[in-house]
Amino acid sequence: DFWRVESFIPDQLLRLRAEMKVPGRAWLQFEVKPSATGGAVITQTAIFDPLGLWGLAYWYLLYPLHALIFSGMLRELARVATNRQIALPI
Repeated sequence: DFWRVESFIPDQLLRLRAEMKVPGRAWLQFEVKPSATGGAVITQTAIFDPLGLWGLAYWYLLYPLHALIFSGMLRELARVATNRQIALPI
C-alpha cells in the first residue's frame, strides 16, 4: 500500500492519505494525547469515503481484514514505544 502524509502536527497528529486504487478515498489517522498516568494515548482511525455501491461493498467486505491489520499495527507501535522507551515521531 502507498500512503502520503496529508497532515502532521508533532506529538499530536499524523494523517495519511491512501494512494492505492480503491473505490473511494481513504485515510489513516493517528492522534496522540497525554494520559493521566504520564504516558500517552494513541488513537488510530481508519476513514473511508466510498464511491458508489462498489465502494460500500468494498468497505464492508474488507472491514474484518482491515480491523485485524490496523489493530496489529497499533499494538506493534505501542510495543516498540514501550520497549525502547522513546517517543515515536508521529
